[in-house]
Amino acid sequence: MASVTTKVRVKDLPLLADIGINPDEIGRRQPLVITVQLLLSGGAVEGIGETIDYRRIVRAAEALSEVHIPLIETFAHRLGEECLGWPGVVEACVNVDKPFALTRGLAGVEVIVRRD
Repeated sequence: MASVTTKVRVKDLPLLADIGINPDEIGRRQPLVITVQLLLSGGAVEGIGETIDYRRIVRAAEALSEVHIPLIETFAHRLGEECLGWPGVVEACVNVDKPFALTRGLAGVEVIVRRD
């Protein structure tokens, strides 16, 4: 018998977020790029009730982007905690990239939250 693992993902979601700690960042929305991957409990998914709707992930990220959060690490952690509270989600991996944080390269974080 085969084992089945299901991961639901929203990748490269662009958002404008109220984020930052520097004086020139506060009160100014900045671009973020969000990727969320959720590990689901159980086996094969046969119906929508056994998975997470992608739009739910997008709505959660958009809602969080409206609140001032100083650090992208905190943003990622809060989004992961929100997703972990949904039925069937046992792990949330959240990547947040901040495209204009550096003059060269791409700054970002990855936060993984799991059920104990």
